[in-house]
Amino acid sequence: MGIIETLVISMGVAWGCGINLYAAVATLGILGASGNIVLPGELVILSDPLVIGAASVMYVVEFFADKMPGVDTGWDAIHSFIRIPAAAVLAAGAVGDIGPAAEIAAALAGGTLAAGSHCLKSGSRVLINTSPEPFTNIGVSLAEDVAVISGVWAAFHYPEVVAGLLIAFVILLVWLLPKLWHAIRLLYARIARLFGRAAPAETAAAAAAASGAAGTPFEAEAEAAMTALAAPEEDDKT
Repeated sequence: MGIIETLVISMGVAWGCGINLYAAVATLGILGASGNIVLPGELVILSDPLVIGAASVMYVVEFFADKMPGVDTGWDAIHSFIRIPAAAVLAAGAVGDIGPAAEIAAALAGGTLAAGSHCLKSGSRVLINTSPEPFTNIGVSLAEDVAVISGVWAAFHYPEVVAGLLIAFVILLVWLLPKLWHAIRLLYARIARLFGRAAPAETAAAAAAASGAAGTPFEAEAEAAMTALAAPEEDDKT
């Protein structure tokens, strides 16, 4: 196995872990134990029946939790502290045969890539959960499961294809994440408005942007914050 192929495997595994850690680990373990792939030296432990069993059980739990609107968002929030570190460890282990410097570099790059795929997954789920029907959420979750399992498998058999897909994913991520963050902020602002909170700040920011009173976005946000802080005082006087 060449250096390029090893790096692609490392980043492919990290990408998959950011979406579904347990599916990625179970897939690596099962494929390694069955002889379908040759695991890098430091990842051979994943083919141990105990590791495969634990990953498979947790995958089953995530399979159902990930398809229930609301529950999936809570699950993703908890796994922000699990998927990314685990992805960094597995990415480093995949290049362990190259050298210590490669392990550190892979851990940094793999952790970052996993953070990106995790944020894209969890952020898109927040928006998808606004749909009143559950079928979209279930369909997206199933597509993610298939993508992770097939992506991990393809990283070993078609590294050139996976390398191209990973580059395309990073480009998409850079373009999409800011838009996703903006959409989530709007969603939470509307939710806050339903409960009668944060309305003054949002109204002031919109008015400042429309009238051109604020010269920069930072000034608009500052004016909105000042209006929000002053709103309770005006309510008390009335």
